[in-house]
Amino acid sequence: MSSRPPSSSETPDRAAIAGALDRARRTIGQRLYDKDHAVRLALACLLADGHLLIEDIPGVGKTTLAHGLADTLGLAFSRIQFVSDLLPSDILGVSVFDRNDAEFVFRPGPIFSQLVLADEINRASPRTQSALLEAMAERQVTIEGVTHRLDAPFNVLATQNPADHSGTFDLPDSQLDRFLMRIDLGYPSRMAERRLLADGDTRADAHNDRLSPVAGPDDLIAWQRAAAGTTVRDPLLDYLQALIERSRRDGMFERGLSPRGGLALRRAAQAWALIDGRDHVLPDDVQAVLPAVVDHRLTRRERGAGTPSAHLLACVDVG
Repeated sequence: MSSRPPSSSETPDRAAIAGALDRARRTIGQRLYDKDHAVRLALACLLADGHLLIEDIPGVGKTTLAHGLADTLGLAFSRIQFVSDLLPSDILGVSVFDRNDAEFVFRPGPIFSQLVLADEINRASPRTQSALLEAMAERQVTIEGVTHRLDAPFNVLATQNPADHSGTFDLPDSQLDRFLMRIDLGYPSRMAERRLLADGDTRADAHNDRLSPVAGPDDLIAWQRAAAGTTVRDPLLDYLQALIERSRRDGMFERGLSPRGGLALRRAAQAWALIDGRDHVLPDDVQAVLPAVVDHRLTRRERGAGTPSAHLLACVDVG
């Protein structure tokens, strides 16, 4: 592992980065069978320095993926179990009076970590959910008028159960928009489930025996910088802009993509290209990440077949 990230003047070795990321994907695959595409999306989200929301039923491997990402990237990890009586101070921390020094001392909460798992985020009240907004948007928290910075890298991976499950609260649009991507894992394939049944429950191993790291926090910071430096040429910008403008002009959606949503799509496509070891973005990169980036940001006016991303791809020509 590198002891420091390279300076911005150094040219990143994209082949080496792609090789390390491939090792991370294969290592996580030792615990999360046959979910390579979801793992790649999760890695792309972190490379784009974004937050990830995983929406799926209980028991399909959401927590396993979170542990795998933390282990393979060597990140400090904390888990917050969101329940109905969770308070914002349980997440952010609290100032307590130190009698010895006769002053208030801030005790940081679990948000002060490098990869934070907000488990079953939609089981907490909207007030508690909103405690994450400042941290996710500005990488800082404000307690009693005092601002505390969060060290890099800092990324949130949240899980939520489908909205029709009992005891859940819908995430507000402002919260959803803070997540660069939303993905699901789905049921395992027949072959993967057979392997799972043969091997037994590996969750205890996942929590007690950490996977071997292939990188460290400094590496992730350097890789995020490399992803941000991936070239986006004018024709590709034209394609991105056409997708964004179509989402706004199309009467099918209540609201189009915001500027933040457009930037999220660019960053995710750059990260996807980096995973392949390329120094430039292709339309295929945009198409690969589009569902994860836009489907939770666009709401249809009327129920219909297909996803928002599929509709956009069908309406916008690559050119």
